[in-house]
Amino acid sequence: MSAAEHRAPATAAPTVPIHGAPCWVNLMTRDLRSTQDFYTEVLGWKFRPGSLGDEFCVALDDGRPVAGIAQLTQRLRGSTAWTPYFAVDSADDVAARVRERGATVAVGPLEFGTGRAALASDRDGAVFGFWEGQTLRWSVGRANAPACLELRTRDAFAAAIFYAEIFDWATQRPGGCDVTYEDEQVIVRQDRHIVATLRGGGVEEAPDPHLRPRWHVHFQVRDLPSVISAAVAAGGTVMSPAPQTGRPGGRSMICDPHGALFTVTDTPEND
Repeated sequence: MSAAEHRAPATAAPTVPIHGAPCWVNLMTRDLRSTQDFYTEVLGWKFRPGSLGDEFCVALDDGRPVAGIAQLTQRLRGSTAWTPYFAVDSADDVAARVRERGATVAVGPLEFGTGRAALASDRDGAVFGFWEGQTLRWSVGRANAPACLELRTRDAFAAAIFYAEIFDWATQRPGGCDVTYEDEQVIVRQDRHIVATLRGGGVEEAPDPHLRPRWHVHFQVRDLPSVISAAVAAGGTVMSPAPQTGRPGGRSMICDPHGALFTVTDTPEND
């Protein structure tokens, strides 16, 4: 039985996201079927085919889209990982900004369905994507859905400047993202809700992929200990200590059976 609770299904309609704000998360994996089984057991997701072919599917919670999953193939190459996407008005303009600042655009911008997408890495190697066009209405902050993004990098201030320049953060753009410095970390808010946190510190050049600069996706859950137990039973690995049973609040990093890292938390990130 899944660790997640089920509620009445709901529908989702396309929407135009805010420029510079996170709009989607996507997982590249080696085995689509077993990956679906794992996240069904851990987060209670169901799946429907995507519009881009048999190699893609959309994860649903109560009928609402929460993530995309794609299978690595000869056509879709890369590493097994969760990747955040940020909404942009012009993928070409943002790609140019990325290159101008010494970072890398690895793929695109390319036509994908009703929009255009690109995959890039910042100057420290953290991978992210950006999307031009409509997206499905993303259920941020709901149980079993993305709650927040977290960048773990060497220099949070330098990273904040980079992302602010390419995504127009902190420019007083209507509906755009604001940036503040709190508790030795950079906080990004959109419409007063936390959408990303940038943390600097002890990330070294090392072969261990857990230590390299990277974006992490946090999923909010109702019962963190049960979700952790379900992840282990389904073949995942707990990468950070689990919270003590019976104590509210906390988070844990999990590695799925194919090597993708994600974080589960029972603390709301968006208040």
